[in-house]
Amino acid sequence: MSTLPHALRPWASILAKFPLEVALNLGPLVARLSVALGPLRAPSEREGGEPQGYDGLSRRGSFDRLLVSEWLWALEAPDELVRRAAFGELSYLKPSFRQPQRARRTVMLLDAGPDQLGAPRIAHLALLIVMARRAEAAGATFAWGVLQADPRRGWFTEVTPATLGAWLNARDTAPPSAERLSAWCEALELGARTADAWLVGSSRLSRLGGAETLSRIEVSEVLAPEVRQLAVEVHPAARGPRSVLLDLPSPDDSVRLLRDPFRARVAAPVKTVQHSRVSGFAFSADGRRLMLFYEGGGVGAMALPNSPRATLARPQRMMPRSDETFLGAGWRRQGGLLVLMRRQGAYAYAFRGQLQHQSRTRGPKAFPWTLRDTQAHPPNPARGQPPGRLTTYLDAFNRECVLLSGLDDRLYFFEEDASSRRVVSAQVAQRVIAAAHVNGSSIVVTRDENGGAASCMRLGIVSAKEVRQVRLQDSRGDTLWFGASHHSGHPDAGLLAVNKIPGMWCLHHRDSVQFVALRSGLRAVGVGVCPQAKGDAGLLALDPDQRTFWNVGLQHQFKLAVAAADVVHAEASHAVPVLGWLTTEGELVLYHLEHEAVLCRIHTGGGE
Repeated sequence: MSTLPHALRPWASILAKFPLEVALNLGPLVARLSVALGPLRAPSEREGGEPQGYDGLSRRGSFDRLLVSEWLWALEAPDELVRRAAFGELSYLKPSFRQPQRARRTVMLLDAGPDQLGAPRIAHLALLIVMARRAEAAGATFAWGVLQADPRRGWFTEVTPATLGAWLNARDTAPPSAERLSAWCEALELGARTADAWLVGSSRLSRLGGAETLSRIEVSEVLAPEVRQLAVEVHPAARGPRSVLLDLPSPDDSVRLLRDPFRARVAAPVKTVQHSRVSGFAFSADGRRLMLFYEGGGVGAMALPNSPRATLARPQRMMPRSDETFLGAGWRRQGGLLVLMRRQGAYAYAFRGQLQHQSRTRGPKAFPWTLRDTQAHPPNPARGQPPGRLTTYLDAFNRECVLLSGLDDRLYFFEEDASSRRVVSAQVAQRVIAAAHVNGSSIVVTRDENGGAASCMRLGIVSAKEVRQVRLQDSRGDTLWFGASHHSGHPDAGLLAVNKIPGMWCLHHRDSVQFVALRSGLRAVGVGVCPQAKGDAGLLALDPDQRTFWNVGLQHQFKLAVAAADVVHAEASHAVPVLGWLTTEGELVLYHLEHEAVLCRIHTGGGE
């Protein structure tokens, strides 16, 4: 890997197996740990072994190995022989020994139990690279394994993507035991002559029976505010201990090292058995579930996978009966799919569990909305139109109230009477652009009633007693996107992209407002962070070819991904950095913006 810094060249053969950015994150840890461990010492002639002739000359030795030429001094000048012997000037033959093969071996056993889950495993990964190169430089063999694993299944002799993949999946809930350590020592024949055998884990390892004759490396996380470091204590069996502090990579890079440092795994298409095809999707109001809309009016909800290797959960699913029409769907705060339906002219809920009820009385302060039109009712979804989106909030009496948006430009309020279980509705807002659950609050985005040049959007932050209105200056467009970011953004809504005028957007990110222009033909589908631009935010836009996605910021434009077919719908979550799209061929794809990886591909049976 020619692009590695010169200081990392000793480990280049192993680091080259990783992507460049991962190798650069591991490099400083590897270099510091290598200094702390030191080289593997070659056995000297004083360590014994089988004699194998002579290897040069030495100023030390016994008189039976004195050079024949030195004996001439005894005949010609005995006093000079005595003087040369006293001052160490005599020459002796240096013997050579053949060392036992088993003494030229490095063994490392790693703890994969609960004490070492998380950040300490990053140090384990760096230690594997250091130990493999250390043994190679000394001409020794290298063997390593996981303490909790069964030694009868064998051990590893190389550090490759395949062996590290097995290590990544070897996390265990059981701490290491003396019985398992004894089994490993027996399987690897770790006797007194195995001078380079190491245990890697927490300080708990020193208390295991049989560990007293082995070298140890103790890894722990530094527990201090605003500190991201690992403390590593090296305890060689025959030398004094040494310690080193390792600075951890950024949180995103650390997660990548622990989940999939090689990024070799590509999410394969997942076939799902459906009674009807998926015609659309949306993220739930809190952004943490994927809502699926089926042909025929059914809905489903699926948990988002957190990595390409995560098991894809089966979605919760509801289909309407012949006398039912689903008006909206969402995910409740307490968990579970929530569906609002119209049945024989009346409203009803379908969900798991119960809505939260604390009081049956309603006072004048329990209703935060200035508008309450009980005569206006939501329309039925048009043919091919997905159901609306539901979000909930708790009123002044700690009752769970439901809001419906997305069917038209109005917001509808629904509540259920605890005794009669009758659901009543009212229109509570007009000219609604979006509604979502952001930063712990339900937010409703509306436009001013006047449509003049001074018209702008407003954020309505819903609380139990009022809906606080926050004016968004210079927002004369008709679209707004919430986004996911670790950095601050708008004080009430976090990462936010607001349409100023056609083609011009205001991005609220990192306590500033940036103005981003989209070139003609690009269509914004959301907002998110861009790792290539050092975490700056940008608009997520779909190319005119209907397949290519871009991240467009104030000073950057990067290609994100290319769909396999034309995209019929795309949307980004505002809770996690995930972009989703559905193609005309029915492939639903979830793409992680920060990890730059496809989380899953679901064949849904067709798009439009």
